[in-house]
Amino acid sequence: MPEPAPRHGDPRVQAVIALFEGLTPADLPALRGVYADDASFKDPFNEVQGLAAIAAIFEHMFRQLDDPRFTVRELVAEGDALFLTWDFDFRRRGAGAMRIHGASHLRFDAGGRVAMHRDYWDAAEELYEKLPLVGALMRWLKRQAAG
Repeated sequence: MPEPAPRHGDPRVQAVIALFEGLTPADLPALRGVYADDASFKDPFNEVQGLAAIAAIFEHMFRQLDDPRFTVRELVAEGDALFLTWDFDFRRRGAGAMRIHGASHLRFDAGGRVAMHRDYWDAAEELYEKLPLVGALMRWLKRQAAG
């Protein structure tokens, strides 16, 4: 049984955690209540501005992956800044279950909505190394670089 999400007294923090841990395609309109209209989002594959562009990233995730699910593990909140560590579990179509460990840095605007969202995770280690053909090459390159 997964651990319960961390709790925090700030309702902005709880709204972010609840959104991500329960996110389904039907919940994408709820992004508007949590994200500012002009919010920015960046991860290893995307850099976009605006709520519609952020929603499009999540729509793409739901189209490409089976059973995507975020689980928040830890949080640190200070003023308008929030740092989360999380696990992202999913299945690739035609493949087994995968997990990405990552972190997010979010900043709230004066209205209490997310104005900036930046995800940090190692695409090579967390994704590419787990793919059949690419993974073998990535592991070999890692060994060569280590020396």
